[in-house]
Parts: sequence; C-alpha cells; structure tokens
Amino acid sequence: MGHSRRLRRAKYATLTGMASLALAAAGLAGAAGPAAAQDIPGIPSNSTANEFNPWSPQAGHPYRHGAVPGKQQHENYKQWLAAHNQAAATGQQTLSYGGGVDGIGVQSGHSKVYLIFYGTQWGTQTTDANGNAKFSGDSAGAAGATQQMFKGIGTNGETWSADLTQWCDGPNVASGAVSCPSNANFIPYQSGGVLSGVWYDNAAASPSQATGNQLAQEAVKAAGHFGNTTAAANRDAYYIVLSPHGTNPDDYQNPTTGYCAWHDWNGDTTLTGGAASSPYGDIAFSNQPYNIDAGANCGVGFVNSPGTLDGWTMTLGHEWHEMMSDQNPAGGWTNHVSGSSYNGQENSDECAWIKPGSTGGAANISFGAFGSYAEQASWSNDTNSCAISHAILTHGNTVTVTNPGNQTGTVGTAASLQISASDSASGQTLTYSATGLPAGLSINSSTGLISGTPTASGTASVTVTAKDTTGAAGSTSFTWTESTGGGGGNAVTNGGFENGNTTGWTTTGTATTPAAAAHTGSYGLQLGSTSPSTDSTAAQTFTAPTGSSKLSFWYSNTCPDTLTYDWATATLKDNTTGTTTTVLAKTCSSAATWTNQTATVTPGHSYTLTLSNHDDNYAGDATYTYYDDVTVS
Repeated sequence: MGHSRRLRRAKYATLTGMASLALAAAGLAGAAGPAAAQDIPGIPSNSTANEFNPWSPQAGHPYRHGAVPGKQQHENYKQWLAAHNQAAATGQQTLSYGGGVDGIGVQSGHSKVYLIFYGTQWGTQTTDANGNAKFSGDSAGAAGATQQMFKGIGTNGETWSADLTQWCDGPNVASGAVSCPSNANFIPYQSGGVLSGVWYDNAAASPSQATGNQLAQEAVKAAGHFGNTTAAANRDAYYIVLSPHGTNPDDYQNPTTGYCAWHDWNGDTTLTGGAASSPYGDIAFSNQPYNIDAGANCGVGFVNSPGTLDGWTMTLGHEWHEMMSDQNPAGGWTNHVSGSSYNGQENSDECAWIKPGSTGGAANISFGAFGSYAEQASWSNDTNSCAISHAILTHGNTVTVTNPGNQTGTVGTAASLQISASDSASGQTLTYSATGLPAGLSINSSTGLISGTPTASGTASVTVTAKDTTGAAGSTSFTWTESTGGGGGNAVTNGGFENGNTTGWTTTGTATTPAAAAHTGSYGLQLGSTSPSTDSTAAQTFTAPTGSSKLSFWYSNTCPDTLTYDWATATLKDNTTGTTTTVLAKTCSSAATWTNQTATVTPGHSYTLTLSNHDDNYAGDATYTYYDDVTVS
C-alpha cells in the first residue's frame, strides 16, 4: 500500500460519523458546498469532499506505506464504492514507477530478511523443533511461523512470490512507466528462502506504544547488530520489527486510525516522531504489531479454522511483497491513476481482504518442508488482476545452473565439487555464490569450485547462484550431508552454526547466529549483544566418538571493559568422570581477533561443552563474543 498515508483498521463509528470525522480532520466540517479536492491532502484531484469515500486510506490523516487495513474497514470501503457507483474499472488499479528514492525503486537482488523480536516482553528464548527462536511470551507460536515462512519463500516451486518478477527499477525505467523495458533491473525469483538473521533484542522492554521513529531506530540498530554497516550491505536488506503481545506500536489499535501492519524506510519524514538517521545507508523496515491481539479484524480465521496465525502471515507477506516492489516508498511501483479509489496504493493493498475461493482471494501457500501459510494476492500489471499465483518471469539473459545432485562426505576429509552454469548470452562473465555450505567449505566466486575440509556433521541445504554482468542470475539447490565416519569426526551438532540458528544447543540470554560471527562459512554464534546485557550461554552434550582425541573451537571476544566486570569463558565437563576443565579462561580483549582453543577428550565419554559471555549490563561498554567451528576429531 502506497503513499504517505496510513490505512486504518476497523472504525468503531457509524458511516455518517466517519464522514464527519474525515471532513473535520481536513478542516472542512460545516463548510458550505463541495470543497475543492486539492484542499484535502490525499483526496484525488478530480474529486470533491462530498464525493470522497470516508473509509479510504486517504481520509484525513497521514498514511504509512503499505499499512494493512482491518477487515471491517475494508468491507465498509467497498460498500461505500458500490453505493456511490464508484466500483473500479479496468485500468484504475494499474501501478506505475515512481522514479526511485535515493536511486532505489525495488529490491532487485536476492532479498535478505532480518527478524527483530523487539523487547523483553517476548519472554524467555528457547529453540523449537525446527531450530527456530521460540519465546515464552508468544503463546500463538507466531515467531516460529515467521521464521519458517521466510525460509520457505522461493522453495517447493511456489509461485505466490513470482508476481514480483514483473517489477523493476534502474536508470532505464522512466518515471511513470507502467511496464518494464528489457534492459531494466528486475526483481529475480527468490530461490532458496530469504531469511538471513534473527535477533532477540531484550536489552530493554519494547515501548508500550512505540513511535514510527523508534521503530526505525530499532531497524537501524539491527543493521549494525547484523554487521550490515554500509549502504551496499543494506541495498537488498529488510528489517522486520516484531513487537510483542500486549503492545501498541504506532498506536495500531486506535479505533479510528488503526491498521494491522505497515512498511517504510528510515528517511521518511512522515514517520511519527520524524525520520531516523542512519550511518548505514537507507534502511527498509516494517512495523509488525502482534496483530493476533486484534482478532478477526486483522485476519484471525480469515482462511482457516481457527486460523490464529492467518492474519499474522498474511500481513507479513503483504508487507514483504510491497517492500520488494516499493522499497523506499513511493519510489517504486504504486498507483498514480488520478481519480482512482486505489490512488497511492501498492501492489498488495489493491488485493487486501479478498475472500478465499474468490478470484485473487487469499489462500494457503505451501512452502514444502517449511509448512503452509495463509497469504493474500498482489496486483499484477501484466495480467491486470490480483494474482495469488504468477508465472516466474525471466528477463533478457537466462543463466542456468546445473544441479550436481545431493552430496555426501566425511568430516575431516577434503571435498571438491565443480559447479557448472551456462548463459544464454555470449561473452558474459559469471560470478558464483553459495549459501548453506557445510562449515569448512567455500565457493570460488570466479570458477564455481566448492572446496575445503568439512568440520561439522549434519545435513545442510545448499543454494548456489550464478550471476552474469547484466544482473541475470540462476540458482539451484541440493543437500550436502557430512557424517563422522569411522575415524572420529565431529560429534557436535551444528558446530559450525551453518543452519543459521542454534539447533543442537541449549541457550540462555542473548544467543544469535549472524553472518558477522562466522569464522568460516556463512554463520557463527554470537553470545551477548552490542547493547548492554548480562549472562549468555550455549551448551551442548555429546559423546566423543571412537578415534577422537580433541575438542576444538574458535572464538573472538569484543570486550571494551576490564576482566573485573566482563569476560568470555568456556568449560568442558566430562560427565563420565564428573570432572570439569576450563577450556577458555576468563578473557576480556578489545582486539576482537579469532583464537583457537582445544581440549583433550576420551572416546566413549559423555561431555557437556558450555560457551559463555558475561556482560555487567553497564551502558557504554557492552561485551559480546563470537564462537564458531566447534569440532571433535
């Protein structure tokens, strides 16, 4: 949903009362005769105040980009249109390009979605059966569904997200264009999932009613937490600020100006509280209230029964679709049709709250192993319809990556796999990248050769992408399983944290797996935070396999305080003998360099390894520690 207006959720006033409110907000209550439309911000220029739909998102107050209206408000909106013979005709929903903001129109790379669980009200963090962050204050299980959904986008052949492949930006796209030239920068199909990081920011409680500015500041803070400290790193990043149960971010529960969710960017001056500065470039983010609290008005039961999470996943999908097609609103694709009741809206706004079973209606979308979730359709210019499913479009050059098949190997044994790719255009240079590789393996960006010595057992989901000089890209996905073999190997589960989570570990305090924490591979473990915290630990019990003799891990400690107050430490308890060894003595270092620690293990003995970070919760000198590549060999 499009311009600088906020979509309200259900109104608790009569239609006549709402019309009076809309006019009063515009300073026109009691005025004689029809007011000129241009005197009322947001009212289409060829309308008058008396003609204007008082249930429109444009009525009388700022509209936050992509705000999802409540279901009841949307029904009132449609009923008013029907009563006033203003049902939209073909063409009134057509979107056009806004020319970009800071050179940004759409997210034309592979989207990186970061989830920020904002505030201590989320409760105690543990890990669910899927390896996702789980919270004691989230009785509906919204956190796990969110992580699974964003892991699942672009998998299982789903085509709900393929509607995005028609949208574009770049210097070759004219402002006002309603279709994309062949030499534009298109949104690619988001193969292999888009979840890139999860952070529980429990340094303090979430405000009871956070302003837009505070939410933007939290997104900027998250960019720093995840190590995205340049404009380039944030070009394809998106930060979802998830507020806990019982809070009212940006007054979303206001009976006259409420909504169910919205997205924006940090530089929007219409944010409540004003724009938020960023040292890391433009930050795209969304405000995701715990809208399950709003019940059916924000979609509970809209598709399924009881459907507790229907509205939650629909609004998550709605805002992601709109961010992808209008990253810095309203520089991307919005409705600019003068006089249209859809004027200012984005692609998902135009298809909100269409009943399941109807054309373009909401439906369950299957993401294969990641589950099925209720989603809504989004507007498609190329089919002139609301599309819950769309063909995956490729533009210009076509890059094809040959699937090498599922791979197996043994921990500690060198591996080598050559990835092959082709381009439909001649003379192109391909650049290779990979996500999800087992710890110890990497890909040569120039040749596509995956090589290295695996350091952790387990099965990883690997996606390899090849991209040419025009920006065309192709991907393929396969599994890679590493076993311990007969010579020891690694008995530690997820010792390289390449699952992108803490599967296999029992954690306390703040334990995350950002890319910045990686010693090798794509992910590592971060204990503690860049904000003041207390004690954070990760522990795992394992049995040393036959032929093994050594436990090894790498750590990097950032400690701007002194050893008296802050430190990193690690212990190894032999559960068989009852003895405990300090593998890493208390350490406080400001150097933040990677250091290897080892300890002797006895085959057949049970051990518990505990990795720790202690911070005295004092402002200004937060201490945190990275751990990675935990192996037994």
